[in-house]
Amino acid sequence: MSANETPRYVMPTSALGRRMNSMFNGTVAALTRRGLSIWGSRMLYVRGRTSGEWRTNPVNVLTHDGSRYLVAPRGQTQWVRNLRVAHGGELRVGSKVERFAATELSDEQKPDVLRAYLKRWKLEVGVFFDGVDAKAPDSKLLEIAPGYPVFLIEPAS
Repeated sequence: MSANETPRYVMPTSALGRRMNSMFNGTVAALTRRGLSIWGSRMLYVRGRTSGEWRTNPVNVLTHDGSRYLVAPRGQTQWVRNLRVAHGGELRVGSKVERFAATELSDEQKPDVLRAYLKRWKLEVGVFFDGVDAKAPDSKLLEIAPGYPVFLIEPAS
């Protein structure tokens, strides 16, 4: 991304969209907090970059080629901005807590991970990929990569 480009962030575009998103995320979050993971859902806990307070968000953890990733289909979200500063956090399902360290991938590293993410969660997140799907060539995935932060997550030491 060049210095004069605005970071990509997709938010619900209408009051109804925001309400539906809030209901969906709220339902997934409530189930995950109670120990029921929906297709790999976890509650992400990451410290706020200015407040230091724990911030939470439901996320999908992708396992691909033996590694685990967090992908931000909406772009430069608050959790992404916080994770960039914190370099780690916690993933929770019910009372199970997993502390992790996070390393952001370069754009060149993202195409295979984005493809795997789209294969796994196309129905849930496809709308945020502007028609790009898992069958897209690497060149197209590389083209859109700057708008989709991806973090490799590993157990914290």
